[in-house]
Amino acid sequence: MKNCSKRPCVETAAVLPEISGGAPPRESFPLPDTVIVDEIFRRLELESLCTLACVCRTLRSMVSHSVSTLPSIDLSAFSPNGDLLRHIVPRLRGVKSVTINCLHLDDCSVSSILGPHIQELNLLKCASLSFHVLASIGEKCPNLRILVLELAGESSSEILRRNLIKMLTNLLYLENLSIKVRKIERDEYGLACFDLILPKTLKFLKLQPVNEEDVRDLLQKLRYEREIPRKMVNSSFTSYSGFSGFALQHLPLVLDVISDTLMASITSTLPFLVELDLKDRPYSEPKLPHDLTNNGLQFLASCRYLTHLSIVRSRLNYYPFSFKRINDMGLLLLAESCISLESVTLGGFSKVTDAGFSSLIRASQNLKELEIRNAPLLSDMVFHDTNIASSLVELKLRSCNLITSEATAELASSSTLEVLDTYSCRSIADLCLDYISHLSTLTSLNLGGADITDSGLSVLSKSDLPLTNLCLRGCTRVNDRGIIFLLDNGVRIKKTLSSLDVGNMPGMSDRAIHAIVSSAEAITELSMRYCYHVTDASFKTLASGRCNGRILLQKLDVCHCIRFSAGVLELLQRPFFRGLRWLGVGGTSLVKKADFAAICGMRPWLTVCLEGCEIGCRDGWQFHKHYDGD
Repeated sequence: MKNCSKRPCVETAAVLPEISGGAPPRESFPLPDTVIVDEIFRRLELESLCTLACVCRTLRSMVSHSVSTLPSIDLSAFSPNGDLLRHIVPRLRGVKSVTINCLHLDDCSVSSILGPHIQELNLLKCASLSFHVLASIGEKCPNLRILVLELAGESSSEILRRNLIKMLTNLLYLENLSIKVRKIERDEYGLACFDLILPKTLKFLKLQPVNEEDVRDLLQKLRYEREIPRKMVNSSFTSYSGFSGFALQHLPLVLDVISDTLMASITSTLPFLVELDLKDRPYSEPKLPHDLTNNGLQFLASCRYLTHLSIVRSRLNYYPFSFKRINDMGLLLLAESCISLESVTLGGFSKVTDAGFSSLIRASQNLKELEIRNAPLLSDMVFHDTNIASSLVELKLRSCNLITSEATAELASSSTLEVLDTYSCRSIADLCLDYISHLSTLTSLNLGGADITDSGLSVLSKSDLPLTNLCLRGCTRVNDRGIIFLLDNGVRIKKTLSSLDVGNMPGMSDRAIHAIVSSAEAITELSMRYCYHVTDASFKTLASGRCNGRILLQKLDVCHCIRFSAGVLELLQRPFFRGLRWLGVGGTSLVKKADFAAICGMRPWLTVCLEGCEIGCRDGWQFHKHYDGD
């Protein structure tokens, strides 16, 4: 394990500090203590509890008791350091589920929270952890049911493999395992999994990234080396030839390539699959036999329980690769065998036309979620006569150039649609917003890159949509007036909207940001990256918030807003930006001029990203320079 260095104690509400001059005397409350602790405090997040603890001794005592009985704790919204964790952990005597953003933690800090009482462990963004911490997890948490790991590839894959084997040998009851390794070097692409010893209790397995050949070797091992459980000997399950007794139901994988042989191996070894999620990221054009064809899709016919299917060829490596050996016939055959699908995601099917996509939609009578990416032959016609509006909850059409506003006309009558995403469908125009305004259940709308104008947003503002998330990124024909229309006139939207993206919009200026702050009552997440005309005035408006304190931004992205000056640095100190947990400043003058180490020292709940990441640093955190106040 890495050496653990002593750090000075950071005074913060999270460690329940004594208020200067002593806490107020005991107060009396109209409700019994048990009602406050059991019914009210259990519904609050940790940060809110810590704030209450600073009010008086009575509340502090209640909070201490409440924290000690919490069944779960989630510290993923910010990056705690070792000091904060050491103050929090001793109070968590009954916790069974732990989720932590480990960006600022070392092996010793993480080991301090481990114990046999933990049944669910989610360690996210483990940039500073070594692979040796995995062995500690196996030794100290033998009763784990759920384990999620986001690791950085800081050492060799052999060290990772050895520690994974040590860990899994002790986790005999594990049901859910998710391992994501962010590799730095291309040569280290694959997560070696071929000799992992997986517990028979495992139902969910997610590996990212992993080589296709290693997965086939692992599946072959499961197929031929495991015995059929005695309890299944007389069941109908044994009718599957070669069934190994490994009842895996969910298999998400990110691979170097998806092939027919991989699909055959998965379907023959895991007949009880409910969810199959395959994404590949090839570095070169796949060639036979190392590619997926119509024949490979036919193997899915043996998965009689399959309800969630995702097959995507990613463009992450910036090559225009696609499944060129799959056409309409492949989807027609898939539609005949997989009629119970509830969720479908298809990406990179460049040779499939409306006929293939519509056949799958018609056959899936229980379809609730549909996502199609990078489909150049998909048009509005695919939704005609499919009755798709009757049950669909989520619809995502991304980078489909032939999709226009008419596609949304078929959705106007829907009473179930909650998520609509047409990102980079550049033929979507204002007419789309006329149809969308009738969707009374819509909570999330992504119109990124659409050809909409201020007039279209004016129409949207008059609707009664309960929108909480809205993305307008790259809508270059929208300017300040459109945002003002949307939020000043939108009676319901300004009350419900919590996440807004106005990035890459040259028409955005200080007027638009002022409208957002003054009108959007629930906004907590704002992205305004690449807005070149916003100035210090916008930063000051955001820092102070509304006069009545209703707006409390938690995440703010100002990457590449080049007109900010060094004068705004004082606004990153208290009492400004109350509640801010994540700030992206990559590409601005602040990167070189600000002392972020001092700022984060005063605000240990704040993470500052200098690298230009999307909000929350979902990807790329392994490359970051971080500040934790030391």
